[in-house]
Amino acid sequence: MKSCVLMAHVPDTASVIKIAGSGNRIDEADIKWIVSPYDEYALEEAIRLKEAKGGSVTVLTYGPERAQQGLRECLARGADAAVHIKGGEGTFGDSLAIAKVLAAAIRKTGPFDILFAGIKGVGSDNALVGAMVAELLDLPHVTGAVKLEIGDGTIAAHREIEGGAEVVEAPLPCLITAQKGLNEPRYPSLKGIMASKKVTIQAFTAADLGLDDAALAGADATCRWKGLALPPAKAGGVTLKGEEDPAGAARELARLLREQAKAI
Repeated sequence: MKSCVLMAHVPDTASVIKIAGSGNRIDEADIKWIVSPYDEYALEEAIRLKEAKGGSVTVLTYGPERAQQGLRECLARGADAAVHIKGGEGTFGDSLAIAKVLAAAIRKTGPFDILFAGIKGVGSDNALVGAMVAELLDLPHVTGAVKLEIGDGTIAAHREIEGGAEVVEAPLPCLITAQKGLNEPRYPSLKGIMASKKVTIQAFTAADLGLDDAALAGADATCRWKGLALPPAKAGGVTLKGEEDPAGAARELARLLREQAKAI
């Protein structure tokens, strides 16, 4: 069974974010870049499927040169091939533009029996790209899977919903987006790291796929980031000492909750 995993290369969630001078991008200096955590679940599920039923796993990403580091890590974890569509500096947060590029790359490198992606890419957090890719490819899709059962030409995806769970069955090929709980991603092994260095990453530009990268970020853009701002700094807390006058401290707490916090 041939699987394709869509991977986003994103800032480490522990990074200290600063706003760039342009005001609408983050300052990438000193940022550590990682495979998007939800894409790790997608990759792990694809590798487990290969181990259970045979086949291959291809990882595909759209991004600048640094995204190859993420592809190498995916290869070290057990993927067989990697595809890098170079570019994307101007399409951050534009889910449709990103989906168009990924869908075109899948058409060029496929066909695949099943596509995987994280439920969202940590960074823009739109949770749209996976579903959009499926729609552009005219494929069924199920989002937020926490358990998968592969049948004969079908897949049953378990999803958590408010107040319970549901099972959605779809024919293959289809696209699945992975939610936390689907599995426990593995770490790269030393053997895998060494082997990943020997794999040739297939590289394309948007133009190779019949698309215009500049137009996707400009005239054809469906989303533009006008500005970013950090949350306001939190004010210092108030300490109420009630050892000597508990009743007075309680009255003061009630007053602060009512007049300042507007909580009561």
